Parts: sequence; C-alpha cells; structure tokens
Amino acid sequence: MIPPQPLPRQPSARQAPPWQHALRDAFSRPAELLDYLELDPALPQLAAALARDFPLRVPRGFAARMRKGDPDDPLFRQIWPHADEAATVDGFGLDAVGDLSKVRPGGIIHKYHGRVLVMATGACAINCRYCFRRHFPYGEHLAARDHWRRTLDEIAADPDIREVILSGGDPLSLSDERLRELVDGLQDIAHVRRLRLHTRQPIVLPERVDERLLAWIDGGRLQSVVVVHANHPNELDTPVQTALLELRARGVTLLNQSVLLRGINDDTGILARLSERLSECGVLPYYVHLLDRVQGTAHFEVDGARAAELMRQLVARLPGYLVPRLVREQAGAQSKTWIAW
Repeated sequence: MIPPQPLPRQPSARQAPPWQHALRDAFSRPAELLDYLELDPALPQLAAALARDFPLRVPRGFAARMRKGDPDDPLFRQIWPHADEAATVDGFGLDAVGDLSKVRPGGIIHKYHGRVLVMATGACAINCRYCFRRHFPYGEHLAARDHWRRTLDEIAADPDIREVILSGGDPLSLSDERLRELVDGLQDIAHVRRLRLHTRQPIVLPERVDERLLAWIDGGRLQSVVVVHANHPNELDTPVQTALLELRARGVTLLNQSVLLRGINDDTGILARLSERLSECGVLPYYVHLLDRVQGTAHFEVDGARAAELMRQLVARLPGYLVPRLVREQAGAQSKTWIAW
C-alpha cells in the first residue's frame, strides 16, 4: 500500500487558496454579469426567470470566455436564468432520474451494482441551468455530517461496493481537508478499489487544481478517476488545459461527460471540435447525455431523432475513441441506457 502523501502547508484564514477567492468572487447578480458582458438588459431573449431557489452563479474566469455583446454565446446560454425556466411542461418533474428512491443513510445514492454515489455537498462553483439536481433536497441527504462516519460505515458494511463516486453539487467545492478526511476513510475499506470524482470545477474554476488537491488525489492505493463536464469547445481554454494535464500527469484517468443542449452544442461541428479539444487536454470523451427531464429545463431539450442523426454524422468525422456514447439516464434502470443511432 502506498502511504498517503502529506498535504502542503495549509494557508491561514487570511491566506485562503486562490480558488476560494475566485469562488467567492463569482458573479451572482444578473445585472452585474450583463454589464460585464456588455449586454442590453432590454433584449427580449434576456428576460429572466425568478431564480430564488436556484440563483445565478458564474466564476469570473468562465465569464471571461464568453463573447461580449452576444446574447447567444453558448457559454452564456448555459448559465443565464432564462424566463423559459418558469414554464410548466408535461413530462418534466422534480426528480427526473429517480435519485430520491435510491437514497441510503449517510448521503449515499445506490443505483447500480458495485458502485455508490456520495452526496458530498450541495454547493457548485457554477449553476448550470439544465442541472438535473436543481431541485434536490441537499439539506436532508448530505454525507459530510459527523466527519463522514455514517457514510463510511454504510460503505464498509457492503462488500459488493468496489467504486465510490463523489458528487453533489460539486465535491471540489469542499476544502482539501474535508475531502482528505473522507478519502482516508475509504482507503481503509479493503473492498473499495476506485475513487471517482464527478466535477465541473477543473473546467469552470481551473484554479481548483492546485498542489494541495494534487497531493491528496495522488496519494494512497485507490485508482483515481475524474469525470469532468464540458459541453462546448470554448470552455477549454489554456488554463483549463493546464489543469487537466496536471491531473493526467499524476496518473488520474480523465473522462468527460456532456449534455446535448439545444442551440448550444446540437451541431456536428461543435461536437467534433469538443472531442478534439478534449483529446488535446488529455481527456477521453465518455458520455453525451440526452437531457434529464427536470422541471425548468425543457427549452434545452434535443429530441432523440436529432441526437441520433448528430451521432451518425459525428462517427463519420472522428476516430472511434473520440466518439462519446449517447446515453439517457432512466429512473429504475440498472445502468445508463445507450441510445441506438
């Protein structure tokens, strides 16, 4: 067993790591973001929904990748609380993928054989408007209480669990100390072999991939897999590439999952450029998801026939290893459902 590496010295409260400063400095007021992007708030497409329960949140570094003066910028459209979110649409609900029926004590969601998902936090660096957990009751099901004790006890009691997935929210919203406490506990559970992080932070807040993060993710016996989330090649600028290649250099397996979004990436050329750019960043395209049908997201949906056509075009343009699997998550299914195209 490889002993965990010690964390670099923790900054004092006055010397918080740069990523925490960037997180605190994120845009949260719509008017401020529109002013920064030189967008006229009177434009009809900028009519905003009330977002009291799911407010605007955008790191400034991510906003800097948006085209100023363009209300149709594909990154801006992913985060703007459009008035269409207020529409009630048949077939769209609060728990689109059946998470709540699979919650176990300790903030664990156990849907699939051999692996469990841990609700590490409800916080994210960015509020993506198509988020399938935007209505999830995080306050009732977080795992971090009591130093993760209930979570670790539940996992230790089930020898079929080989892989633990940290999700939320975004697990990298937590401090390295909180995460290391959990990972150290998982290291001691012999039947756990892999640690997987589902995170958007290396994409939207690349400062998060610092020496402290790399120290704990590189230490110990668990195989590390990081699944990032990029939907458009414009998200992958040079700082993001540097952060991802740092993870890759530590032996982390890097995968990407995207969501197919109307007017944002439902285009063969965009999807092809995304896969090519991911490859340059050391990331393998993994899944492209059909939209999870959660209330408030219907205006993003791409129908299955259009998705299948995009995949047929994509496979003619890319080598097979750069073609992601087209999938949908269905409540009660034993795995992601592959969509035939």
